[in-house]
Amino acid sequence: MKTVAFHTLGCKVNTYESNAMLKIFQDAGYQEVDFKEVADVYVINTCTVTNTGDSKSRQMIRKAIRKNPEAVVCAVGCYSQVAPEDIEQIEGIGVVLGTQYRKEIVDLVEEYQKTNQKIVKVDSVKNLRKFEDLNIDRFKNTRAFLKIQDGCNNFCTYCIIPYARGRVRSRKPESVLKQAELLVSRGYVEIVLTGIHTAGYGEDLENYSFYDLLVDLVKIKGLKRLRISSIETSQITDEIIDLIGSNDIIVDHLHVPLQSGCDATLKRMNRKYTTEQYLEKINKIRSYLPNIAFTTDVIVGFPGETDEEFQATYDFIKKVNYSQLHVFPYSPRKNTPAAKMKDQVNDQVKHQRVERLLELSKQLNYDFAMKQIDKTLKVLFEKRLGDYLIGHASDYLQVKVKTNENLIGEIVNIKIEKYSDMLEGSIAS
Repeated sequence: MKTVAFHTLGCKVNTYESNAMLKIFQDAGYQEVDFKEVADVYVINTCTVTNTGDSKSRQMIRKAIRKNPEAVVCAVGCYSQVAPEDIEQIEGIGVVLGTQYRKEIVDLVEEYQKTNQKIVKVDSVKNLRKFEDLNIDRFKNTRAFLKIQDGCNNFCTYCIIPYARGRVRSRKPESVLKQAELLVSRGYVEIVLTGIHTAGYGEDLENYSFYDLLVDLVKIKGLKRLRISSIETSQITDEIIDLIGSNDIIVDHLHVPLQSGCDATLKRMNRKYTTEQYLEKINKIRSYLPNIAFTTDVIVGFPGETDEEFQATYDFIKKVNYSQLHVFPYSPRKNTPAAKMKDQVNDQVKHQRVERLLELSKQLNYDFAMKQIDKTLKVLFEKRLGDYLIGHASDYLQVKVKTNENLIGEIVNIKIEKYSDMLEGSIAS
């Protein structure tokens, strides 16, 4: 039997697309093997959000070529899209795809096997207007991801993604709902809505918004939990707040990107809000939903970020009181406005600032977790580790329970008793 191995870098959207391409290979008779093993085909789903993403993408391509020089090695994704010439120069590469034509990957592999001629299929995303439906009905974990849109219209000065993915393109509502129903019928109790700019869904549709999609999704029989992978404060409308508050299916956790807690930095980033507007929306949501958990993304070391600006970000994060931070050092991306800005911050300073925010994140996470002691949380169990089952509560905190019962894939009421490395509790009677 023919074999295929995948290595995925980057975001949840890439993970979704890798799963979709794997299904295409499996439907064509291929068996998946681990990337460390010898395979007939290797697919590296690349990332270009940072310089590290670029270098890791090249590293994994070369690793696959060394593992089996006779294999067809394919590079797909964002780095392939913005720098195909870099990948073409790697000796032994067979197929290069950007962020389109993923449905054709098996045909292109087989074409390469016949001709032994390198295939590069990378078109401009500038005028791309159609969403590429990639369906998956099986995942390796207990939560199902559902990609509902692609592209971004924001053009933040640091970000290469609009150039790699194009403008916002929404999946047709009927296609989203059909896929969600299929996932529920396969036994998935939680669906995570994902995309490049997830809540930008509907910007290109007539008379159908992200809110409308949420309303239709929560009506699906058998769906117990719906999670939004990321949403901007400007996209959290009063309607959406009301829907989360009045419906048990949408979780009490929102990932709301901040990027900086300093207005001057936000302006240079071309983020279209002030810290005052951001905090006002967070406080409004909390007034309706006092138990909601907020997580966020922060970039440190953006060009021109002084010690005072960083301190403003640090203080603002404490004021918002998130439950967790995802912290990234700024990475210059070629052809973005920020890469040409003066006063680039040196790597040592970036590293120090990252460490400070990671320490703060640990403290915020601990403080939030301690507030859950003696509460009963609904936990979706995802894996077993020795005597313990481990899963996520709806607020995205990890919880473990000592039990012999097989509850993986089920949502169970857990009485929280203590905190060690994570929350620990017992099954509520």
